[in-house]
Amino acid sequence: MLAAFVPIWLLTGLGWVTGRRGLLGPEAERVLGGFVFHLAMPAALFTALSRAPLAVQPAALGAFAVSTAVTMAVAFTLGAVRRRSTGEATIGAMAAGYVNSANLGIPVALQVLGDAAFLTQVLLFQVLVVTPVILVLLDRGAGRRLRPGRLLTLPLRNPVIAGPALGVLCSGLGWRPPELIAGPLALLGAAAVPTALVVLGLSLTAGGPRPTGGRVEVAVLTGLKLVFQPLVAWVVGLLAGVGSAALLALVVCAALPTAQNTYLYAREYGQGGAVARETVIVSTALSMATLAVLGALLG
Repeated sequence: MLAAFVPIWLLTGLGWVTGRRGLLGPEAERVLGGFVFHLAMPAALFTALSRAPLAVQPAALGAFAVSTAVTMAVAFTLGAVRRRSTGEATIGAMAAGYVNSANLGIPVALQVLGDAAFLTQVLLFQVLVVTPVILVLLDRGAGRRLRPGRLLTLPLRNPVIAGPALGVLCSGLGWRPPELIAGPLALLGAAAVPTALVVLGLSLTAGGPRPTGGRVEVAVLTGLKLVFQPLVAWVVGLLAGVGSAALLALVVCAALPTAQNTYLYAREYGQGGAVARETVIVSTALSMATLAVLGALLG
């Protein structure tokens, strides 16, 4: 199981070295990240899901949902106790419980679990259920009006959701795209995992302001993300009778680091940006070790 993480470490390390030496220029992370998000990852997800039987794991997905809800509730409560604003507390909750299911989740799932079936269910759950709740809280904290149209069209505006949604549709209908279409998509999707890992390494070299007086907060949020959430997922999964293979997928997905979207939302709303950015970087760096340990223990 540990050997499955070696390519992840090597490609992430390659991205880090590339970023430190500035080999691809200052815009490398943004450009390559856009390529992965808008083109390669949707193609990879579509290809994988259109060729796989349509299946849902309600017990495992339910356990993941519980772990997300509990972790985010704890983080939000801690933020309220520290007299953070609604927006800052919401960003803190997202940093603690919203996993990086795309850029890092897909490579980990394919490399460690062998497929992205459960990870895709997690991705859809986060975008279709968790994200609308977060946006409502952020809008309320910023004094903005609720915009239902923005929430309803979110899957259509998110290519990482549109790709797997179309793949699931094709699988459910039993329709395989012709090779003229499927071949180029598979070729494009093959670039998703290595490029995403290089982008991850590049992100670890990013500069920016440090959180003032927020080191303890970053440490707490990172602990909630990498230790507390997978622990809750494991306990709930055992209580729900989740099988060993599904339990491994459940815990690994719950142990993924904080999603980069957390910083993007924090920057857009002007709430907790420094803490969000630091939590993304710290949790991402430490997850290389914690995911390997969990894989060894449960694998």
